[in-house]
Amino acid sequence: MFKGKKKRSGRFDSFNQNIQRFGRTLLLPIAVMAPVGMIAGITGALVQAYMIEKFPFLGNEVVNTIFTSLRSIALTVFDNIPLLFAMGVSYGMSKKDKGISVFASVLGYLVLISSMNIWLKVTGNLAPADALSQNGQVMVLGIQTMNISALGGIIAGLVASWATDKFYNLELPISLAFFSGKKSVSIITMGIMILIGITLPFVWSVFVSAFTNLSVILLSWAGPFFTAAGERLFIPFGLHHIWNALFRYTEAGGTYVMNGETFVGVVPALNELLFNLGPGSPEWSQLSSLTRFMAQQQMLCTIFAFPAIALAMYKTAYKENKPITKSLLLTCVLTAFLGNVTEPLEFTFVFVAPLLYIVYAIIIGIGAVALSLAQVGIGYIRGTIFDFAIFGLLYEGTNWVSFLLIGSVLAVVTYFIFKWAILRFNLRTPGREEEPSMDNVLVREKRYDEIAAIVVEALGGKSNIKNVDNCITRLRIDLEEVNVIDSDLLKKSGCSGIFIPAPKHIHIVFGPMVEFVRNAVDDHLEKIGKLS
Repeated sequence: MFKGKKKRSGRFDSFNQNIQRFGRTLLLPIAVMAPVGMIAGITGALVQAYMIEKFPFLGNEVVNTIFTSLRSIALTVFDNIPLLFAMGVSYGMSKKDKGISVFASVLGYLVLISSMNIWLKVTGNLAPADALSQNGQVMVLGIQTMNISALGGIIAGLVASWATDKFYNLELPISLAFFSGKKSVSIITMGIMILIGITLPFVWSVFVSAFTNLSVILLSWAGPFFTAAGERLFIPFGLHHIWNALFRYTEAGGTYVMNGETFVGVVPALNELLFNLGPGSPEWSQLSSLTRFMAQQQMLCTIFAFPAIALAMYKTAYKENKPITKSLLLTCVLTAFLGNVTEPLEFTFVFVAPLLYIVYAIIIGIGAVALSLAQVGIGYIRGTIFDFAIFGLLYEGTNWVSFLLIGSVLAVVTYFIFKWAILRFNLRTPGREEEPSMDNVLVREKRYDEIAAIVVEALGGKSNIKNVDNCITRLRIDLEEVNVIDSDLLKKSGCSGIFIPAPKHIHIVFGPMVEFVRNAVDDHLEKIGKLS
C-alpha cells in the first residue's frame, strides 16, 4: 500500500515538473513577440491618418515608407506565431538535443497543417477563398488549413521534444542504419503529426466547445477579475504563462470579427486591430474589449501597485535597515516599471505573507474590472511605462486619463492596506528581518562566478544537482534531495526569493539577470566536473 502511494506521488511530482517546464517554454516566443509588438505598435501608430494630420512630416514619402516597411517586417512575425511556439516549446521541453528537436518541430508543424489541408479536401470541407474565417480556416505559409492558431505549434513542439528524448539514440538494423539516431527523430515526428493532422479535426469541435463555454465566464463583466487575479496567483507556481495563453490564443478568449475576418483569441484579434486596421476603422470600438485582458492589467502592477507596495515596505522597515531596503526596493520597482518583471518584488512577500499576496491579487483583479467598466483600451502584451506611452498616448480612444485616475486610487488603497498589514501582523518584509538586511551586492556588481559557487554549494554540490534551467527571473533546478539545501547560505548569493514547488525542484529568484547567473552555474558545474 505504501509503495503504491509513493509511486503515485512520484508520478504526480514528475507531471508537476513537466507542467512547470512547459509553462516556461511559452516564454521564448512571447519574449520575441513583446519587443516586436512595440515596433509594430509605434510604426502602426505613426502611419495612421490622424497622426499624419497632427504631424505632417510623417506623411513624407521616405518617412512613411520606412515606417510602413518596419511594420510589415514586424507583422511577419505575428503571421507565423504557431511556428514560433513550435520552436520555443520543442527547445524548452527537450532534454537531450535541443537543436534536432527544434528542427523536427518545424517539419512536424508543416506536416500538421498539410495533413489538415488534405483532410479538408478529402472530406469536401475546404472553404472558398473568400470565406475562410467563417469556416474556421486560414492560410498558413501558403497552405489552407484549420485555424487552430498557436495550439498547432504547441502540439508540434511537444511531439518533437518527446521524440527527441525518446529516439535520439535509436539503433536500427544495418539495412536501415542511415536512418538511426538523430535522423529518426524528424521521421518519427512527421509520422505522428500525420496521424494527429487527420484525427484532430474530428475532436477539434469538442475543444472549441469547451473553450467557448469557458469564454462565457471570461467575457462577462467579471472576466478581467479572473484573468488578472488568476495571473498573479499562478506566478509563484510558474504557471501564469499557461493561464495567459489559454485566453490569449484559444476560444476561451473569445472569437472576434475584424473587417469580415474571424480571429480566435485575444492576441490575433488585437494584432489585426492595432497593427493593421487602426483607429480609423469601425472595429476600433472593440479595442477596450480586447485590451481589458492584456497589458493594462500588468500596468496596474508595474506603474501603480508596485511603487505603493515598495513605499509601504520602506516606511515600515527598521531604521537601521532603510538604506539597504531602499536600494533593494528601488531596483525591484524599476525592474517592473521598465521591464515588466514582477517576481522580484512579489517574492519578497508571497512566502512571508501568503494571505496578503491573495489580497494583492484581488486588488489587481478589482482594478482590472474597473478599467474594463471605464472602457480603458491600453496596451499589448507587456505592461511597462513604454507600453503605456506607445499604446496609450500615441493611439486615439484609449481613455488613458481614466487609467491614470483608477491606477492612482488603486495605488493609495494598496499602500495603506500593505502598511497596515505589515505593522499589524509584524510581517518580515524587506528591512524588517530580525537581523540587518543583506545587500545583494553580488548581483548588483555582476559577480556571477561568486554567485554560482554559492548556489552550487548551498544546493549540496554538483552531485545533488540533476538539471539547471531558467526562465525570465528564476533559476529552476532539479535536485536529487532538497533536505540538504542550506537556505542561509543560498540567501548570501543575492537572490530575492526561494521557492520549492515540487519535492525535488527549487526556484531561486535573481530577477532579469538570471540568465547570466544560470550560465555561471553551468560553467561552475563543468569546472567541478573537470577537476573531479
